[in-house]
Amino acid sequence: MKSGLSIVWRSATGAALVALLLAGCATPQKISRTEGMGDPALVAAPFERTGRFALNVGYANGQRDAVQGGFAWLDSGKRLRLDLANPVGSTLARIDVTPARAVVTRSDGSTEQAADADGLVEMALGSPLPVSGLRDWLRGRTGQGGQVSNLEKNSQGQITGFTQDGWRVRLSRYNDQGPGLVQLNRDDSSRSISARLVIDG
Repeated sequence: MKSGLSIVWRSATGAALVALLLAGCATPQKISRTEGMGDPALVAAPFERTGRFALNVGYANGQRDAVQGGFAWLDSGKRLRLDLANPVGSTLARIDVTPARAVVTRSDGSTEQAADADGLVEMALGSPLPVSGLRDWLRGRTGQGGQVSNLEKNSQGQITGFTQDGWRVRLSRYNDQGPGLVQLNRDDSSRSISARLVIDG
């Protein structure tokens, strides 16, 4: 599904231009804990990240799509809120995930529901981004999804690479919260997908 959100960000560009645009994207503000999770007394040390992303898709017919912007992430374990922003920092979609459902709210106030966040992100961006896996990968761990293969670690014992759920994951630039750079690649029958997330805070 191609949405207005993806049309704002979409352009047929090469990987070099995508990287340049990523460097120029504004990083959204952190999500308020009260706004993001309800009663802050119920949330013990939620996991917060903000940064920029670039998503590049090449299709078997030669077409290429690129999407870039910023994101803000707030995860209590039971509840996740993800804000997706355009390159100048304006929030264009907000995704709320609970064990029962996932909901996207667009800037025009319209909403959609899905069984999981991955489906909503594909609705919003027009291309997949594995939110379910990122809940662990952004913390520098492999997660509870499918089988892990090709696991690599650095000399400090930090995970630097693995394959899970069809995604090849590279993690680097670690700080005390996790990796500062997450690179994802996936090859499907009709398309090749690459994503780059630069974490600023």
